[in-house]
Amino acid sequence: MSTLSLAISPCPNDTFAFHALAHGQVPGAPEMTVTYADIDVLNQRAAAGRDDLVKVSYAALPWLLGDYRLLSSGGALGRGCGPLVLTAGRTGLAGARVAIPGERTTAYLLFRLWAQERGVAEIDVVPFDKIMPAVRDGAYDAGLVIHESRFTFPSYGLTQLADLGDWWERETGLPIPLGAIIARSTLDTAALSAAVRASVAAAFADPAASRDYVLAHAQEMEPAVVDAHIGLYVNDFTLDLGDEGYAAVDALLGRAAAAGLVPPLPVPVR
Repeated sequence: MSTLSLAISPCPNDTFAFHALAHGQVPGAPEMTVTYADIDVLNQRAAAGRDDLVKVSYAALPWLLGDYRLLSSGGALGRGCGPLVLTAGRTGLAGARVAIPGERTTAYLLFRLWAQERGVAEIDVVPFDKIMPAVRDGAYDAGLVIHESRFTFPSYGLTQLADLGDWWERETGLPIPLGAIIARSTLDTAALSAAVRASVAAAFADPAASRDYVLAHAQEMEPAVVDAHIGLYVNDFTLDLGDEGYAAVDALLGRAAAAGLVPPLPVPVR
């Protein structure tokens, strides 16, 4: 099989899960050239068809499925790991300016479902690692944060207005689907799912093997935050979505389509 292009985030959950595949350590898997980018950039790369395998937001799937197919492994779903709405002490969002990590991120889709009647005045896309400093410094009234920001926001003097993952779990009883791995529909997606699953299994079997690689891309995170990040976002759903994972994806995108927030899915996720 020829070399394939893989685009993932530099976040610890992705580098941990994809270490073996990115380094040619999965028997029978194709060689990969790897690009690292912020999730909003990854969504844009997928929309442009730039990569063979790419990490995207589940919220972006209505625009991507067809040309791509959802892989059953490698993604980020879970409980207690949803996006947070943070402020510097504000207790409501009426008239607020809110910084978000991307218009087709799952975080923003959840925010739209949650905030439909909360009177937000203005939304701006800001790189996710710049959101908390911007809220702290008064550039925005609130920020929608993801990833390791769950663990670090108190150090910016910010307070949690809402946990959208907790809200979603109470609403549906399902885990929150955050990041998906998709592959070109012209490829052998079953074989690629198996290769990604083998990479995740290798990471679980020998966590130390990927340590240097993970830390090299961890954007100066403290090692304890790196460990907490991996522990939260890499789990059994990363190995395989399973019935519950697929049900969560269908619930999120079905509710969003019914509310007119995204188009209906062009093909089933499964």
